[in-house]
Amino acid sequence: MTFADLHRAGDPLILPNAWDAASAAALLAAGFPAIGTTSLGLAAQHGLADASRAIPELTRRLARRLRALPCPVSVDIEDGFADDPAAVADYAASLEVDGINIEDTTRGRLGPSDAHAAKIEAIKDRCPRLFVNARVDTFWTAQAATATATVTVTETVDRALRYVGAGADGVFVPGRLSSPQIRQIVSAVPVPVNVLASPDHSATELARLGVRRISCGSLLYRAALDRAVEVAVRIRDGEPAPPAISYSAIQGLAARYSAGLPRGEHAGIE
Repeated sequence: MTFADLHRAGDPLILPNAWDAASAAALLAAGFPAIGTTSLGLAAQHGLADASRAIPELTRRLARRLRALPCPVSVDIEDGFADDPAAVADYAASLEVDGINIEDTTRGRLGPSDAHAAKIEAIKDRCPRLFVNARVDTFWTAQAATATATVTVTETVDRALRYVGAGADGVFVPGRLSSPQIRQIVSAVPVPVNVLASPDHSATELARLGVRRISCGSLLYRAALDRAVEVAVRIRDGEPAPPAISYSAIQGLAARYSAGLPRGEHAGIE
């Protein structure tokens, strides 16, 4: 089954987003059929800002390591880390993964849809088998020139269709969307629609709305930070340490992961 095949109507792909090899290996061991990455998690662990074009080499390095996993891998490449479509296509090709996520904002600002479409077209020309998930950030940035939710949906759909016309295999609309908004987008867009996991909708509800992919985004990384601080505070405050995955289990994950790496790549789990 290909990565594209996992985007099924009525049974959406739940895509967890890893920030390093250990988190990816642990998520795969939990039974997820594919692994994504989170640019926020990758940037933050290196003390860098997300969506600032600061992590192209870190992203490439992580992609290279995750290729050893026996599952499809999709990599978040922010806006492609460049303005030039040819340079973005070259970068996407260098990752040698199953999918990418590419957003139409640069440093937090919504960019021209034609410029983003040009990047998508260049990527698909260079890598026709790569699943390109085109992120539409109208809701995420709240910069759409609209006064009502209906107009926001209209602009979102307009951008999505422009990207589909350029070759996008899927469309990702992050942000807190209502059920009617999701239904409108899904009805208007002829490729799999991806939304973020949120407190507002269960996976079952999103499946009924026609969503075919549910991404965790940076949620798992943020939850891991919350949990780490919570455990440290409990210990500081005199409570016993809580149970956690064992040292030997982590070593086992590392061993299974490293077994799939090409010669010369056994530098440890980053």
